[in-house]
Amino acid sequence: LPCPRVWTSLENGRVTVHPPGPSVEGTILHYSCLEGFILVGRNSTQCTKLGKWDSPKPVCHYDRHYTGKKKLYIGALFPMSGGWPGGQACLPSAQMALDLVNKRTDILPDYELELIHYDSMCDPGEATKLLYDLLYTEPIKIVLMPGCSSVSTLVAEAARMWNLIVLSYGSSSPALSNRQRFPTFFRTHPSATLHNPTRVQLFQKWKWTKIATIQQTTEVFTSTLDDLEQRVKEAGIEISVRQSFLTDPAVAVKNLKRQDARIIVGLFYETEARKVFCEVYKEKLYGKKYVWFLIGWYADNWFKIKDPSINCTVEQMTEAVEGHVTTEIVMLNPETVRGASNLTSQEFLAQLMSKLGGKNPEETGGFQEAPLAYDAVWALALALNKTVGPLKAKGRRLEDFNYNNKDITAEIYRALNTSSFEGVSGHVVFDAQGSRMAWTLIEQLQGGSYKKIGYYDMTKGNLSWYGNDRWIGSGPPADQTVVIQKFRYLSQKLFVSVSVFAGLGILMGIVCLTFNIYNSNVRYIQNSQPYLNNMTAVGCMMALAAVFPLGIDGLHVRNSQFPVVCQFRLWLLGLGFSLAYGSMFTKIWWVHTVFTKKDEKKDKRKHLEPWKLYATVGVLLVIDILSLMIWQIVDPLHITVEKFTKEAPKGDVDQLIEPLLQHCSSEKMNTWLGVVYGYKGLLLLLGIFLAYETKSVSTEKINDHRAVGMAIYNVSVLCMITAPVTMILSSKQDASFAFASLAIIFSVYITLVVLFVPKMRRLITRGEWQSDQQETMKTGSSTNNNDEEKSRQLERENKELQKIIQEKEERVSELRNQLSERQALRSRKRPTSSNQNHSSPSLPTPQNDPKSLLPPPGYPLPASDNHSLPPTFSNSSALYQPDGKINRTNCHPGRLQLLYK
Repeated sequence: LPCPRVWTSLENGRVTVHPPGPSVEGTILHYSCLEGFILVGRNSTQCTKLGKWDSPKPVCHYDRHYTGKKKLYIGALFPMSGGWPGGQACLPSAQMALDLVNKRTDILPDYELELIHYDSMCDPGEATKLLYDLLYTEPIKIVLMPGCSSVSTLVAEAARMWNLIVLSYGSSSPALSNRQRFPTFFRTHPSATLHNPTRVQLFQKWKWTKIATIQQTTEVFTSTLDDLEQRVKEAGIEISVRQSFLTDPAVAVKNLKRQDARIIVGLFYETEARKVFCEVYKEKLYGKKYVWFLIGWYADNWFKIKDPSINCTVEQMTEAVEGHVTTEIVMLNPETVRGASNLTSQEFLAQLMSKLGGKNPEETGGFQEAPLAYDAVWALALALNKTVGPLKAKGRRLEDFNYNNKDITAEIYRALNTSSFEGVSGHVVFDAQGSRMAWTLIEQLQGGSYKKIGYYDMTKGNLSWYGNDRWIGSGPPADQTVVIQKFRYLSQKLFVSVSVFAGLGILMGIVCLTFNIYNSNVRYIQNSQPYLNNMTAVGCMMALAAVFPLGIDGLHVRNSQFPVVCQFRLWLLGLGFSLAYGSMFTKIWWVHTVFTKKDEKKDKRKHLEPWKLYATVGVLLVIDILSLMIWQIVDPLHITVEKFTKEAPKGDVDQLIEPLLQHCSSEKMNTWLGVVYGYKGLLLLLGIFLAYETKSVSTEKINDHRAVGMAIYNVSVLCMITAPVTMILSSKQDASFAFASLAIIFSVYITLVVLFVPKMRRLITRGEWQSDQQETMKTGSSTNNNDEEKSRQLERENKELQKIIQEKEERVSELRNQLSERQALRSRKRPTSSNQNHSSPSLPTPQNDPKSLLPPPGYPLPASDNHSLPPTFSNSSALYQPDGKINRTNCHPGRLQLLYK
């Protein structure tokens, strides 16, 4: 159905039909008034399917304020309430600028700027509805001026579809600095990322390398934090904790406390800031250990405003926020300069206060951003004024602008992009992204009020510092608990004490060595293999010398010299052990080899040459040298630092002490120690076995082998205990050094005392060295080869005689038994023979007294008379004669024959 045609005409105005043709369903009419008239009603209407227009017909009323100038309309959204009620001060400021611009004859003389504004409540949903009304209600707006970042994002992204320039006075979101997404957007409020270079500069000034962040989950703060993260990364600063919240910050604040956050950057609106710091007070996340960085565009008394959403008092909030730092864009020119508006910043403030009617600036939203709104209007007016000439050259006019005209939009964009003037907020200039370039003001809350402590000019990288920053503690707090690395060094008293004992042991070793060399010609010393004893003494002194590098640590030498100390420890102890223990092991091995074998093998091996003993020690020493050389070539020793659990010092100090301990180590230290300990352990065990096997052997060739065995017992036990214990106690430098060094000292002392003191005592008490030396001087003999040969000859003769004695004793025992039998037989036959021969003299009857048959002390039991024994035993015949001697004539021939047999 066609709609009434009366709507297609407008008195004192114009009507545009789209699409051209009859007014049927879907036809849209656009209305506009002639100059000097104002449109009352909607600027467009649409024909419905019922044949009716969807809105009343508008009318054009005469404008009583018409001055003959053409009007240019600005569509603005001022948030008078909501998260940021900036319109409360920004709207009066913009109206002040419009009044001055319209009065100026040198700026847009043929035009008049008019502001059409609505309350967006800083809500994108409400802003969407108002944007629709601005676009589809007459008159046509040449520029849009939104406020909040969330509203500006919506308006700027849609404005390009209508070829509209967007100039914001209160949007700080970094996301708006995107020419691909917002091609026609400008703002006199600098981007929130302008805070970040200032923050980084402050972090570096106060030597902080670790920060934490907490943000409200909105686009403006998320993009700001992303930019901050990139900048601090370039500056070598770490964001250790990153927390976010939507409405309730309790959990996020607890996480900051739990993760020991100290330097905290907070990004949230003013209402959320009160919630955050109420939780901060509850968690005690404030004081001399903490610094908070906040946004500077809150009201000066934002923490004192009563908020029903929190349960903290004003006093608690004041205590929690004390000392925090704010970074704020310089929104009021600190210098007394008259700019494009011919007003200084102080004159502007005075006029604004007058327009606000005496309201408290701290309770007026957007009071700090008011200079930005004022300069935004002036930036627009100067840009429009700059486009008049170029448009006139192209046959265009500003009043010809419509939402399809890209040429006029391009000229306005070009003019704004090249703007540069002095405003009440400072020098106004836009970067390539359409964002304002400005200084940053740094303030600190001191005693409940904000104090300026510096400015930062990002364009020049210049930090102007007043030096009046004040801290709760003695200075800026640390960005984390300060960990002081402190090396643990050996107790010097212990080191000196042990060194004294080691020095005395070395002196004792020198005395023993000197004694052994001086008396090397004494037979008793010669029979103890003095050259091996000399090796033992030298090895003991080397082992004692290893005590000194064992006690040297980073307190005495530099790190570059420490590996040399490690080498001294290893080589002195290794070679000292090989010499001292190797020489004793060689002695005990030789004794076991000679005196625990069978007789025939014993004779063959009794004459072991001395060079073979020395060669045995040399083999043990070469094995040690080769193994140590391979170790140091393949895997040399170097410094390793062991770290211990951090310790809290006494007192309320925000520090932790991390003890460190230097060790001599290599990449495969355990493997090398396993090889060395395994080899040495087998030698120790074998030495104990050989000492036990030879404990009852007596020989003059090595007359001190029992003392050597005792020394081996002590050394083996101490070594087997010390090696594992020192590995367990390696983290306790004093205990480890004491245990290792005292084990070395005790082993050496016992070895020297057991081996050398008995020799000294014998030579001193018996004076053997004097007679031997005199005899040696008389005979002129300096060798003991003949003595050794004589000794061997005597031993052979002694053995042969022992065999003869054993055979004779067996024969004597046999003859004694036979004699006893014969005497018993004679005693039975004697009565018969006496009866037959009465004339014969009677002989005494031998008494079978057992005592008469016993031999004298020290003699074997006899078996016959003198004639039946060898000449050697002739004295024993008297044992078997009675009181009257038996003559050979009285012996029966058969008996005599049996006796000799």
